[in-house]
Amino acid sequence: MAIAQPQTDSQSVAAPTATAEVLTPTVTQPFDPVAVITLAGGHLIHDGFASFLSPLLPLIIQKLGLSLTMAGSLAALQSLPSLINPFLGMIGDRISLRWLAVAAPTVTAVAMTLVGAAPTYTALAILLVVAGVGSACWHVPTPVMAARAAGQRVGLSMSILMLGGELSRSLGPLLAVGAVSLWGLEGMWRLMPLGLAASLVLFWRTRGLVVRPAHKAGGSWAETWHDLRRVVLPIAGIIGTRTFLSVALATYLPTLLTREGLDIVQAGSAFSVLMFAGAVGSFTTGTISDRVGRRRVLLTVLTGGPLLMGVFLSVQGWVTLPVLFAMGCMALSTSPVLMALVQEYGSHHPATANGIYMALEFVGGSIITVIVGVLADAFGLRAAFGLSALIAICGVPFVLLLPRQRMSRR
Repeated sequence: MAIAQPQTDSQSVAAPTATAEVLTPTVTQPFDPVAVITLAGGHLIHDGFASFLSPLLPLIIQKLGLSLTMAGSLAALQSLPSLINPFLGMIGDRISLRWLAVAAPTVTAVAMTLVGAAPTYTALAILLVVAGVGSACWHVPTPVMAARAAGQRVGLSMSILMLGGELSRSLGPLLAVGAVSLWGLEGMWRLMPLGLAASLVLFWRTRGLVVRPAHKAGGSWAETWHDLRRVVLPIAGIIGTRTFLSVALATYLPTLLTREGLDIVQAGSAFSVLMFAGAVGSFTTGTISDRVGRRRVLLTVLTGGPLLMGVFLSVQGWVTLPVLFAMGCMALSTSPVLMALVQEYGSHHPATANGIYMALEFVGGSIITVIVGVLADAFGLRAAFGLSALIAICGVPFVLLLPRQRMSRR
């Protein structure tokens, strides 16, 4: 397998300044598709297990007698370990975190295949926190590894990496409901070997892949903030608004559909359509943003997603599926573009920069998941979905605060 070589100091990206709008690519080597596809495959397996909670939530609510607020807190607990992401990032700018990425699919698979057997809310919460630790160990080093293999095509590399993650959210729910149909909630442990197999493949195929920059980076938050200062606040604003819409869909859609008459398999299938659309959108947005710019793509999806939510809430029957597909393409496709921005502006401390971004992403998602649950308990799930769309469209002004970036070619 062709392995991406580390960049030298002379090849690294100069930190953006107030007067310079031109960013050079992180590396000058060719794009390495084999390395990126290997990581995308790991992302598919890891996040497939991580996505089990949402399609199983209606059954878990029934089994443990949970309110929607308590159900939302479960997703928040799964994201809680993302608080350590910045610290993992600082470590990752000093030593290789490849071993954490290799172990993550096994850890997450073990925890998530046991959630159905959890006898109490406390036991379930512990399992979800363990799964969250696995996710933190996966999501900090792997974007850095993918960026190292990207050459000048960081957006494309992030799109392929995120394609694996988004496909997992389509296939994972089908795997979860299929396992429950065969073995019941308590029998999902039979899927554990799939996570172990993914870890073994990652161990073998990423042996030479670079996880940290070749130059000696301090990885301090102050230095990383200096690199990211022009984009971190707009990115935080985008995350804080559009996450309402993505959380409503990714956490509560199966619960909404089952409460409106669908069975668990039908709701899980509709959820898979949405997540597959997110995979298509994620691959497309990152790739297109390399050509037309990050701002234009973000403006399009942050406007389109909330508008399509309004359409979804007003239609019934078979037309719901194409609307869900279109909405997934828009509402669940911002991550590759934001990750590309972080890797470009934080190229001197890539793991620390990615850790900060992932902490914003996951902690913001945790808090907003609970808020949406509170809104659903107070006003109903449909009203909570509508309010989430209104909040999401408020992310558009934050896109306008991003610098007008263009990539230079060497």
